[in-house]
Amino acid sequence: MVQVNWKENMVFEASTPTGNTLTMDGYPGEGEVSAGPTPMETLLASVAGCSAMDVISVLEKKRQVVTGYRVEIDGERAPEGTWPRPYLSLTIKHIVSGEGLDPLAVARAVELSDTKYCSVVSTLRVSPTVESTWEIE
Repeated sequence: MVQVNWKENMVFEASTPTGNTLTMDGYPGEGEVSAGPTPMETLLASVAGCSAMDVISVLEKKRQVVTGYRVEIDGERAPEGTWPRPYLSLTIKHIVSGEGLDPLAVARAVELSDTKYCSVVSTLRVSPTVESTWEIE
């Protein structure tokens, strides 16, 4: 279970089962400093990170010599002023560099992540049921 605790203002700290923490914040106001990414930025990072781990793993198994790799992800959201403002579309761009990379191997690694391995992308595609409960301590 992930637990999220309020710190102050719009700053929240998530604690994960692996013992790691992540600080999230809202968009900073003028002159304010952000304590961390917004939850929506964190969602994009989760998609990119999950896919990147799959792609690099597949490329290593295919004995591709990767010397550099990054993922750029962008999301189009519903217009400002409407609520909620979900992502309506995501674009994930994989940029790979290396020695003698096989374009077919890279394409297949991305395809496998997108259609078979990435649990984050898969979760977004199946639109899981969400239930909220509450209690007062």
